[in-house]
Amino acid sequence: MRKSLKTSIATVSISGNLREKLAAIASAGFDGIEIFEADFIADYGSPRDVGNLVRDHGLEIMLFQPFRDFETLPEPARSQAFDRAERKFDVMQELGTDLVLICSSLHPAALGGIERAASDFNELGERAAKRGLRIGYEALAWGRHIDDHRDAWEIVRRADHPNVGLIVDSFHTLGRKLDPDSIRSVPGDKVFFVQLADAPLIDMDLLYWSRHFRNMPGEGDLDVTRFMQAVMATGYDGPISLEIFNDQFRGGNPHTIAKDGYRSLIALMDDVKRAEPTLGFNLPSIPPRIETKGFAFVEFATRGDEADALRNDLTTLGFEKVGQHRSKAAGLWQQGDIRIVLNEETTRHAASSWNARGTCVCDLGLKVTNAKSAATRASALGADVFTQPIGAGELAIPAVRGLSGSVLHFLDDSSELGRVWEMEFSAERVPVGAGLTHIDHVAQTMSYDDMLSWSLFYTTLFDMAKAPMIDVIDPDGLVRSQAVEAVNRSVRVTLNGADSHRTLAGAFLSDSFGASVQHIAFATQDIFGTLEMLNSRGFRTLPISPNYYEDLAARFNLADGLIEKMQACDVLYDQDDGADFFQAYSLSFSGNVFVEIVQRSQSYCSYGAPNAPFRIAAQKRLSRAKGMPKA
Repeated sequence: MRKSLKTSIATVSISGNLREKLAAIASAGFDGIEIFEADFIADYGSPRDVGNLVRDHGLEIMLFQPFRDFETLPEPARSQAFDRAERKFDVMQELGTDLVLICSSLHPAALGGIERAASDFNELGERAAKRGLRIGYEALAWGRHIDDHRDAWEIVRRADHPNVGLIVDSFHTLGRKLDPDSIRSVPGDKVFFVQLADAPLIDMDLLYWSRHFRNMPGEGDLDVTRFMQAVMATGYDGPISLEIFNDQFRGGNPHTIAKDGYRSLIALMDDVKRAEPTLGFNLPSIPPRIETKGFAFVEFATRGDEADALRNDLTTLGFEKVGQHRSKAAGLWQQGDIRIVLNEETTRHAASSWNARGTCVCDLGLKVTNAKSAATRASALGADVFTQPIGAGELAIPAVRGLSGSVLHFLDDSSELGRVWEMEFSAERVPVGAGLTHIDHVAQTMSYDDMLSWSLFYTTLFDMAKAPMIDVIDPDGLVRSQAVEAVNRSVRVTLNGADSHRTLAGAFLSDSFGASVQHIAFATQDIFGTLEMLNSRGFRTLPISPNYYEDLAARFNLADGLIEKMQACDVLYDQDDGADFFQAYSLSFSGNVFVEIVQRSQSYCSYGAPNAPFRIAAQKRLSRAKGMPKA
């Protein structure tokens, strides 16, 4: 039976000094670290002190790295390299670790040659063995003579020493587009260590790509699952470790990055186990990615005059109050399959959200196939479980913390949760509605630095995939946007990253003190019929420039009269392989939120991104006309 999976992360992967990094890594749940030489050298403690500090955090030092430019050197550089290694062996013994990473040489004087390298490693292995240490050899993708894990393995094989083994790194293999299945032929006991990193597919210099754009497994485009299938097929039972070089992570919150790393590793190894069950490695069982069935509800924290304004806004959208909570100040509004809760409580989570941000979306409910499994998987992946005292007439609904301290509740069709609305709310009426059927998508706004974290959250917890990231042009800057969408298309979330408070998204974050939801898109099967009914209720659409419709006529071959009809209703249009998408926006709405009405063809899978600059320009034009500060 293989040992239990051990998780590790290189200290270079996260920000802070060594002590801050250790605290974050331990808190995230890792078993150990790769201690990067620069982090150790910068610390003021002795090697023994640092080793004890690591162990005091409940961590192991699983690897010391990197040792560079060792193999195939001519004299006297060869002897000097062995002397350097001996000094590093001294440090390792003081630190309390037995494995060092030696990466393939970049030294301009390196002579190359498989046999010459094998001879060097055999001799170094002898020296290491006398101290109870081991040597791991890794092929850098840009190595001078060795840039392929297959050649590195051949050197290790010919070195033929029990204390010399291979280190494989997903980036060095997949970044060079090498077939990871070639790793399967390596005996598992000769793989001494495994390093993981993902990366977006970018056509650039390998070294620069590696040093600046690596990210966590699942955050990029490399097939890290197939890589790990090949590794585990060897019989390897050592640590699985993250080695990430990323400019964004170097300036990020170390606790957030460490938690993301742990989440990515657990999700990846769960994927590997499911993809190839015969590998048989020992991993605690967790539920599979959760299938979603739609948005169950949107809950606003609100109070006083702001609550009155929100009720009026919902009325103009055709929503009706259909129930009142049996024990708290919360009303249920509904139309079609859309449920909106207005929570006016003065205690607990909704009250905290209102105190911090005013009227805002404080809670999202998702319909899932199994709520308990969703909570179990979320907890196993390091999500923060949400609990609060259960009041009279309330059910205990599984939940975790979402973006900016908001809450994400899970509901299913089980006997109790499936009856939550009739059990918690007194029924008042059956809504007539105005043609809105369900929530098409929810747009969440965050700092750009948080986007990878939240795309990882959604795609590791749910059966969701991420779309390519796009740039949205704002008159005052740039916003990056990425959609995560359920495979069955029941739930769509767009993640919008803002760097500047001058953009509309950045102004929302500033004005709302970091609220999580900036806009909600409601679906209809007939956008023109719905808007006609909404306008009769007082709903007003965002005015769109006439120039937009002139351009639309030039870009698309649309039916006679359709463009005029769209212009009369301020409806925007997009098309994808003949599939239509219509969208219109609210002129205003409560709580810094705005509303979108959409009609999408079933095969249209996007969000009208080409229209975003014109929508943003219209919103900013309106705000400036009212004398509001420039966003």
